Amino acid sequence: MTQEIDAIGLLCPLPVLKLRKRLQPLAAGDRILLIADDPAAIVDVPHFCNESGHTLVASEEKDGALTFLVEKRA
Repeated sequence: MTQEIDAIGLLCPLPVLKLRKRLQPLAAGDRILLIADDPAAIVDVPHFCNESGHTLVASEEKDGALTFLVEKRA
């Protein structure tokens, strides 16, 4: 299952806080696609994944938007 979070227009730390909140009820292996335009997200999201044990499957920048595909780990 893949969900999507539109965090366009939100500044640090809100994109990561939304991601953390939406990951909590998910089962291991579920994925969330986070879309953000905050330049700090390029550092914040990988750091969050590393610290919390989730997997950053992919990240991309396109037309000023950053996308991060995060998979929940147990």
